[in-house]
Amino acid sequence: MNDRAVLRLESLTKRYRADRPPIFQDLSLALERGEYLAVMGESGVGKTTLLNVLAGLDPPDSGRVLIEGIELTGLDDDARTRVRRRSIGFVFQAFHVMPYLTVEQNVALPLELIGIARAQRGERIAQMLAAVGLTEFAQRPSRELSGGEVQRVAIARALVHRPLLLLADEPTGNLDPRSAGRVLELLRDQVKREAGAGLLITHSRAAAQTADRIVVLDAQGLHA
Repeated sequence: MNDRAVLRLESLTKRYRADRPPIFQDLSLALERGEYLAVMGESGVGKTTLLNVLAGLDPPDSGRVLIEGIELTGLDDDARTRVRRRSIGFVFQAFHVMPYLTVEQNVALPLELIGIARAQRGERIAQMLAAVGLTEFAQRPSRELSGGEVQRVAIARALVHRPLLLLADEPTGNLDPRSAGRVLELLRDQVKREAGAGLLITHSRAAAQTADRIVVLDAQGLHA
């Protein structure tokens, strides 16, 4: 067993119907602290389903998911929610930023959910907004930002609570090439500085090449 593994999946299988082929089958992988991994694959191969299973949002049919040695698949709903809130940061293609909250309020949400006192939130929020280049937008409603700016809010929100694991699902799919490049650079830099490890789900070779290593998900499983 690799003691440095932040994320480990062991013989993971997921299917939605018993009479249909599995979405994926017998997947195994270890992601170490400090590592940024890209998982590539064509549309429909199960990349987002895999991400949902890794986050404990969707149970596998067999196999195990471990976050720093804690078996996520063996926990009840409340315990899985606590692990997600404290140990996982999410960045999605659809952003999921609250449009009528300010930038600062959006970034504060994960800290509120894990009970960080208001007096302690300000410094962390300020640090993350500076890191993503949005200090001057702190009090602006998120609905007034560009797509690239909103995605940077999502990155700040995903990392502000210093998660062990960052999960990013096609985070640049809705962005123009210039904004996409900046977001990808930002993701990698912030994973290295703030998170234990990161996993990027993408169909883009250019996006994947910003990671430390690349694996491909297809009908045969996960492979380099």
